[in-house]
Amino acid sequence: MGEFETLLYEEAEGVAWVTLNRPEVYHAFNSQMTRELQQVWRSLRHNHDVNCAVLTASGEKAFCTGIDRNEVNVDWADDLAAGRDATGGSGTVGFASPFMLDDPGEYIGPKSNDLWKPVIAAVNGMACGGAFYMLGESDFIVAADRATFFDPHVTYGMPTAFEPVHMLNKVPFPEIMRISLMGNAERVSAQRAYEIGLVTEVVPGDELHDKVKWIAETIASYPTLAVQATVRSLWAARDLGQKQALSMGYAFIALGQDSEGLKAGQEAFASGKRQQWQLR
Repeated sequence: MGEFETLLYEEAEGVAWVTLNRPEVYHAFNSQMTRELQQVWRSLRHNHDVNCAVLTASGEKAFCTGIDRNEVNVDWADDLAAGRDATGGSGTVGFASPFMLDDPGEYIGPKSNDLWKPVIAAVNGMACGGAFYMLGESDFIVAADRATFFDPHVTYGMPTAFEPVHMLNKVPFPEIMRISLMGNAERVSAQRAYEIGLVTEVVPGDELHDKVKWIAETIASYPTLAVQATVRSLWAARDLGQKQALSMGYAFIALGQDSEGLKAGQEAFASGKRQQWQLR
């Protein structure tokens, strides 16, 4: 995969570990991280050694605190009104016109890059604002007990739009509305995030890596085509009515089965050996 400036990357046991690594700014994403995340997600589509990915961050304080504000052109509205380059002329975030926004988070999530291998988010600390692009496109979230979730946009006079829309598939409407409108004044604890369905499990911080490792390696051990078809069918169902989603199920089942995977499954069943399971 090569060396990265803003990420740490490792592969082991069929799992890719993608670690945000800008601790000096609480893993806020800049244009370099955006490019590197897009490169990782796109590359994993063709990496047959990886069947599952984990997205996390280094350290204990933060998962991601959104966009690096050093790359935001705060004068974009005046520049746009005056007919000047509203991006600041240096790659900072801005608008070409009211109808053409260069969304800095557009390609930092796996689904926006057409990756349908499962991605688990392991949230180790603060997750706010633009972090919701990545969390919204993860398949599920496991959180450390110290994790918190919030969206500060309105506190600083900015509407929040893309971030809560990404999270609508994980959080009930009144909850994401409250998160969006409360800004910096309120943070959702890991336990509350579990209660509203945002995260699937809360574990002590020092157990987060081992718990997610077990989950990811378990998923990675299954026939990859069946796993990918399952991921793709469930995401498609979110955007379709129930009858349309069920009718698409036939196609996903046909696409997600091959003789090799079915044979392996039959042999595992016939062996009489049953997988050791854990109760959640």
